[in-house]
Amino acid sequence: MASPTKLARLSLPNGFHLADYRIVRKIGGGGFSFVYLAYDDKDREVAIKEYLPGNLVTRDDAQRITPLSEENSNMFKYGMRFFCEEGRSLARISHPNIVKVENFFRANDTMYLVMQYEEGKTLQDHIRAHRGQIKESFIRRVFASLLNGLREVHAQKLLHLDIKPGNIYIRKDGSPVLIDFGAVRQSFKKEHQKIMNLYTPGFAAPEQYHYGKDTLGPWTDIYGVGASIYACLAGTPPIAADVRVERDTLVPAITTWQGKYSHKLLAIVDACLQIDPLSRPPSVFTLQKALLDIQNMAIDTPTLFESIRNTLYKDIF
Repeated sequence: MASPTKLARLSLPNGFHLADYRIVRKIGGGGFSFVYLAYDDKDREVAIKEYLPGNLVTRDDAQRITPLSEENSNMFKYGMRFFCEEGRSLARISHPNIVKVENFFRANDTMYLVMQYEEGKTLQDHIRAHRGQIKESFIRRVFASLLNGLREVHAQKLLHLDIKPGNIYIRKDGSPVLIDFGAVRQSFKKEHQKIMNLYTPGFAAPEQYHYGKDTLGPWTDIYGVGASIYACLAGTPPIAADVRVERDTLVPAITTWQGKYSHKLLAIVDACLQIDPLSRPPSVFTLQKALLDIQNMAIDTPTLFESIRNTLYKDIF
């Protein structure tokens, strides 16, 4: 993994003109990509994601990307193929709870995804602000709404594979949106399972650590949902799944938070976090139905979003 100093040097400079876009500043990124705030040719704010695995490449004075070796070049091209697949896959999805891809193109010898820019804060920000004090009603509403989007992802025979609070964005109107499909794969196709590991310890399911040993599927994303709800309760993610496989010391949520949260919510978390995929909820629809199965959830969508917004932003903004 490239050092933070090197990654900082690799990012595009503020004010750089990229095709029909002007870079404002870098707003995110990790080991495989950068995300920039930019303006398009109509002066609309957009988010641009640049494929840039920092440990494989360098950038010249003209901002072109060059692999550091022939071996790195092969790996770079391999990863870029999946990055392109991400763009094509997400461009097919139009759903209010899924980040919208507006364009994808090649420049500087790499690839870029142009996405709708969303204003708000991540669920991780909310967890930091309210560590261990998040209301059950908030958790149910955020995730029940978010699962509408995840159902559409799975209907397109796609997987997210990196569901975590940092990738769950709460817009200023209170509606949640699933972002950063950096690990998205057409994973129902066997040939797409031999890929680079892109996962976050604590939120990744056991089967994500062993490609070929277990099959990835909707149940893999369901584990990430359960781990994200767990983080809302605990303020931290659960024990990493690869550690749990060797020796599972994770105390069930139904034991840890008995009396603080409903038995049903805690049972949902424990079911989602089962090591055996077959022991998890069989579908996102089943999980969503369980989250919504409470008397006071019979409220309309605007009221639901307003409740989320008021809970989230009164202490963060």
